Parts: sequence; C-alpha cells; structure tokens
Amino acid sequence: MAARFSGVLQLTELDDFIAPSQECIKPVKVDKKPGKAAAKIRIEADGSYFQVNQDGEAQKLEKAKITLNDCLACSGCITSAESVLVSQQSHGELCKVLALNKAAAAHEQKLVVVSVSPQSRASLAARCKLGLLETAQKLTTFLKSLGVHHVFDTTFSRNFSLLESQREFVRRFHRQADDKKALPMLASACPGWICYAEKTHGSFIIPHISTTKSPQQVMGSLVKGYFAEQQHLPPDRIYHVTVMPCYDKKLEASRPDFFNQEYQTRDVDCVITTGEVLKLLEQEGVSLSDVDPSPLDTMLGRAAEELSSHRGGGSGGYLEHVFRHAAQELFGIHVGSIHYKPLKNKDFQEVTLERDGEVLLQFALAYGFRNIQNLVQKLKRGKCPYHYVEVMACPSGCLNGGGQIKLEGESSKEELQQVERLYESARAEIPEENQAVGELYQHWLGGWGSEKVLEVLHTQYHAVERANSALNIKW
Repeated sequence: MAARFSGVLQLTELDDFIAPSQECIKPVKVDKKPGKAAAKIRIEADGSYFQVNQDGEAQKLEKAKITLNDCLACSGCITSAESVLVSQQSHGELCKVLALNKAAAAHEQKLVVVSVSPQSRASLAARCKLGLLETAQKLTTFLKSLGVHHVFDTTFSRNFSLLESQREFVRRFHRQADDKKALPMLASACPGWICYAEKTHGSFIIPHISTTKSPQQVMGSLVKGYFAEQQHLPPDRIYHVTVMPCYDKKLEASRPDFFNQEYQTRDVDCVITTGEVLKLLEQEGVSLSDVDPSPLDTMLGRAAEELSSHRGGGSGGYLEHVFRHAAQELFGIHVGSIHYKPLKNKDFQEVTLERDGEVLLQFALAYGFRNIQNLVQKLKRGKCPYHYVEVMACPSGCLNGGGQIKLEGESSKEELQQVERLYESARAEIPEENQAVGELYQHWLGGWGSEKVLEVLHTQYHAVERANSALNIKW
C-alpha cells in the first residue's frame, strides 16, 4: 500500500525514506476496574494482545487501529504499510455497503452515488481496449448492476474548480501590492502536494495555496448538497463514492474540513482507485467489453450523449484556464495557442505572456517531488518569478497516478501515451459556456462571489507542527 501513495508523501526534504512518526504508535486500551490491581498485557507470537488479570484469566483485546484521520493529524508520514489502516476507503467497503442496502428495508437504504474521474475512465478504456464513451456507458451498466443508483462524471465538478481558480487568481493579482503572499498562487487540486505542504512547510507555503476545492471535493459538496436536496434526502442518506487515479485522494476525502458535523457524514464517503475498479470487475467475473452500454447520468437529470473534458493536459488544465482568463481579464489579451517552454525536464515548464517586450504573466507547471522541492526552495529564497504554478505530486501528472492500471506488455511511456490519447479524445469544453454550471451558480449558489460559493467551493489548509521523536531524528 505504501508505494501506491504519491512520491511526495513518501519523501520529505531530500531523504530517501521517512519513518512513521511516534504518533503512529497507539497504546492498547486496558479497562481497569476500581479496587482491582492493574492487569498485565501478554503479546502472542501472531501479534495479538491479551489482558491477563491477577487470577490468570486472559481476555483478547482489540488491535489498535490507525485511520487516515490519525495520519492527517500526524507530523510524520503515512507510508508505513504495516501501521496505516486505510479505513473505509476500499472497494471492499463499497461491496459491504451495497450488500447492507440489499438486506435493509426501503426506508433504511442509502442512495449510492459513484462519481468517476476522467483520468480513471481513460485508464480503464486503455486496459479494456474500448473507446472513452463506450467505457463510460459500460461502466455505468456494471456499477448499477451491483446496486449503485447514479453514476456521475467529475468533469462536471471540475468546471467549478476551474472557474473559482480563475477568479481567485485575478483577486490575488489585484492585491499583490498589499499582500506579499498573494502571489504566486499555487494550485490546490492535488492532495499529495497539499499534505506535503502542510506537514513540511506549514505556515510559509499555505498562504500561497489556492483555497478552491478539488473536483473530487466540489463533487462531494454537490452530491451531498444540491443533489441531496433534489432527491429530498438528508446528506447522511447518500453514500458517495469517487473513482480516482491516485491513493492520495483517500486522504483528501478523510480531511475533517470535508465532514458535515450536523449530519455526521463526509462529503465523499469512500474513494476507490482505478485499479480497485478492475479488481471489482474481476471479483464479479465480468469483462467490461461484454457489458451492454447504458445512458450516462448527469447532475441535472438530463441524459448526456457525449463526454467532455478540459484542454490543458491530463491534470485538469488549471494553468491554461487560469492563464487565458487572466490574460483577458487583466490585460484584454485573447490567448490562442499556448506555448510551453520545458526547463530542466518535461515536468517543469513555463508559459509567459508578453507585450512590447514586457512580461505580464509568468506561469509554470511543476510535477513530481524533485520539481516541487525546487519550487519550494525558490519561494523560500524569494526568487520565484511565477504568478501561478500548477503543482501535482505525480511525475507526468494525474494520468500517471499511483492508482491507475498498469498495462501488461507495455512500457510505461507507451502506456501513458495511450491513456493520454484516450483522455484527449473527449470533446473539450469551456467552463464559462457550460449552461448547467451557470444554472447552479445562479439558482443554487446565489451568484458569483456569494457567501454560499465561498462555503461550498472553497476550503482552508492547516500547518501541522512537526514533533521530534526518536524515529525521525536525522543522524
């Protein structure tokens, strides 16, 4: 499990390995009754614990478990496979919920919603040798045969993430003279990068990070908010699953910021990776190519006849969308094709807007740990020339996430190129022109820049103080 999380979460500074923090060791709880002497703990060869009373009576104790929430609050890491339990974040958990649903009375059942990322769909299409639309339609049939009620596409929620990122950048650009940390603005869609920033650079980096939620978490807000209202259900009666290209998304869904205290429910209840969808198919003995297609669901109830995506690369196109919007909004310049200038490697590239020899905007994308490390060092030295950086933890971005399916007999380069071709075969849409998105902004969110927009589409980040322990001392 450890190796499947992004490299940014497995490394800190320039070390090759980060040990579990002291906080990862939880004590075994022993119930001590008044008037009785303290019990002793016996550890068996298999690692199980027994509480032994004075009279010799032994009672087996539950194993201490560490959840993703514990990991997020920890100042160490999350990468020790033996210590970290990815609780309630697996395809097995989804199967359990579906089984309970079938056995429950109608009024006790949960409405099960699955939101699929376009990167995961492209990876599945490559593995099953199918087209993108065909894969989406057949996957919808398969999931509904298991008991899922609705299958959505997170491209829809990404429209909101892109629009809010664009507007947030313009606001920051206008206040840069008064706020030294307004720029550069750093993208916030990658949870591996966010977790790394919170734990290793804390309050220094956090003011630079965009407050816009990722497409996964915007989808969580839409499903447990707007869609729940449309279905006349409280949020806790909906079980929301996302299919994502990386394991880091499991961490994101577990953040306390995305938990509804009133209804005691998470915006995203369970995250499964693309590889886990393949395991689910294999578990059911189903080949996706043999499944009949179904119409695609949409959030507003209209059946979708085609798939759409966003131009600008397999990580969502944040740089391109923010760049085009800022050029037009701030300088009245319409940007046609965008020219990327690779620097030390293909995962660190620059985009510049110039007029009469003057640099108006300078953007960059930084993918993978080495490039993120260089970016952070530039920031710390006050020598970062960029206004905006699209930051992603995985080399080559989200299409190459640790949760994607590895194709047999293909080199990693050929495999990625195949997934990229499929991903880019969807129709490119412009967020500003999406009618359904505009309707939700106007009628449900109360218009651009409203308080509800800030509440539903934005979040905050928290510096995690690093605790020194015997396990993380550098010799």
